[in-house]
Order: sequence, then structure tokens, then C-alpha cells
Amino acid sequence: MPMDRPLGEKLTHWTPPPPPDGSPIVGRYARLDRLEADRHTAALFAAYSADPAVWDYLPYGPFASVADHHAWIRQATNGNDPLFYAITDLDTGQVGGVASYLRITPGSGSIEVGHINLAPALQRRRAATEAIYLMMQWAFQAGYRRFEWKCDALNRPSRRAAQRLGLSYEGVFRQATVVKGRNRDTAWFAAIDAEWPALRAAFDRWLATENFDATGRQREGLSDLTRPLRAASDPALA
Repeated sequence: MPMDRPLGEKLTHWTPPPPPDGSPIVGRYARLDRLEADRHTAALFAAYSADPAVWDYLPYGPFASVADHHAWIRQATNGNDPLFYAITDLDTGQVGGVASYLRITPGSGSIEVGHINLAPALQRRRAATEAIYLMMQWAFQAGYRRFEWKCDALNRPSRRAAQRLGLSYEGVFRQATVVKGRNRDTAWFAAIDAEWPALRAAFDRWLATENFDATGRQREGLSDLTRPLRAASDPALA
């Protein structure tokens, strides 16, 4: 008689979701449009020129000219995985960053957000937070089970951002890859569908108009709202 062995839960009411199609995703503070070289390069090149350090942990950039940046965007957007979006801050009307879906795996219900690059003018603004929230919201509403975030383990701002957004720490893959001739250990974070309702409520509370005073200063921090919802915290940030 074979011994009983534990098996994963049967997903009797789940079906693989569709891949994202690049349609605009619009919120109160941010708008995401599929990244287009002719439409977005000039604005992004100007925005990123304010601080070339935004490229430090990415496997590409900075670009020496608008033409070089345009050529890269044309190549990077020639497909659906990764699927890049340009982020517009609706308060200023300015395009100030990009993010993408990647490692899109409908068969297992997994999708990653990555290639996040926010120019200084977009950093620490409500539009930056809402942009990732909107991508997370689309993924879970479409039926994805897992929303991933990975970053260079040395990129502490990215690790802090993942936790602030309510993604749980899952560990570090050592010597995961080589970027610009340097070793990269990769830190993993994720949220799963069971966590989404509480996370969505936290985002809605943080993004609410009444959470900000007349100067735009937050009354309640998003980290305070998401901290109790994370399955695990990053020990490197303790």
C-alpha cells in the first residue's frame, strides 16, 4: 500500500488568464500607455537626463543620444514579453518613466513587473505608486495568481519599494546573472491572489484624496498599511 503523500490544492475553479494586450491603463494620478519609440523617446530621454544613476541597476543605458535611446526602445518593444508601458503623471501631464510586464506565464498564472525606471520628476509621486498598483490590479483582476518583483539584491531602494507596495520577500538567488560585466544576486518578492483584496484596500486608503494634506504630504504611509499584510519581510531592511 503506497503511503499517502501531500499534494497541492486542486484548482477546480481557476482557468489560465489572458496575456496583457497593451491597452491603456488609467487611474486617478497615472496613465500607462504601451511604450512607443516615436511617441515617448524624447520625453523619456529628457526626463532621465536629470540623473543618469537611474540606469545603474538596469542591464542597458544610459544612452548617449536620443537616437540611441530611440533605437533601444524600438528593439525592446518589438514583442509582447516584456510588454513595456510609458507612465504619465496626470497631475503634470509629463511622461516620466516606464515599467513592463514580463515572464508572462498564463499557464501557471504568474506575471512579473520589471524594467521599472522612474525619472527623478516622477519618483516619490502618487503617480509612481499608482502606476504599479494599476499593473497589479490588472493582473489579479485578469486572473493571475502571482505577481512578482525581482531586483538586484544590492538595489536597496528597489527592495524597499517592493515591501512598501506590499510584496512579500521570498529570498535571494545568488549569482543569478551577469549585468554590465558585474555579478548580480537577485532578490525576489511577490504577492498572490489571496492577498490582493487586503492589498487593494490598503492602496485605496493610501491613494484617497483625504490621505494628503494641502501641500500633498501623506497623512498615513503606505508601508504602515501594507506591513501587516506581507507574508515575510526583507531581513536586509530590518
